[in-house]
Amino acid sequence: MSTLLDEALALYARLPAAERFHVHARASSAPLLAVVERMLAGGTVADIGCGHGLLSALLALSDPGRVVHAVDPDPRKVGWAREALAGLPQVKLAEGTLEDVLAPALPGTCEAAVVCDVLYLLPEEKWPGFLRTARGLLRPGGRLLLKEVEGDGSWKHRKALAQEWVMVSLLGRTKASGGMVLKPRSAMRALLEDAGFTVREVVDLGRGYTTPHVLYVAEASVP
Repeated sequence: MSTLLDEALALYARLPAAERFHVHARASSAPLLAVVERMLAGGTVADIGCGHGLLSALLALSDPGRVVHAVDPDPRKVGWAREALAGLPQVKLAEGTLEDVLAPALPGTCEAAVVCDVLYLLPEEKWPGFLRTARGLLRPGGRLLLKEVEGDGSWKHRKALAQEWVMVSLLGRTKASGGMVLKPRSAMRALLEDAGFTVREVVDLGRGYTTPHVLYVAEASVP
């Protein structure tokens, strides 16, 4: 495990065991460091759907000049994130959604936005509007890092859906609003382009994981 990830996980040491377990499970099951490595230096970053705030912590710890505005609709997770990240003043946590909190507060001001395992939890018909709203946060040429699970029909795809059903429907650990859809890369690229992005890189991050992780690195197209 990397020094950066160790440092971030140490922030959660005082949380209850169930919350620590959730954060550590997230750290071991998702390629968060690969997302951080492709983030632009410094500036203002929006972390949309931050959960317990682990990715926000990694973004802040890896670059002290970076300000992270993190939002999540789950008040319980935001509360735990605030407790864990109290020593990172450059992380600004808020309860709510992209549309209600970040879009009114940060129009056209962010160098980057990150959406990590969030889109599939939304109803599919809301995806285009969500991506356009995320684009509205960015300066011209600003970067979107979208990490999703690929809908490739593999056993990893089916396992990911089953796992999320347990987390959302059985255990209630993750909030969803009617989504649970996974799409192939070609469909995701088309959605991003339709929302006003230029896709610069599509990164396969599934190796070494039992989930088909894919990262889309896109830039806000200049009108």
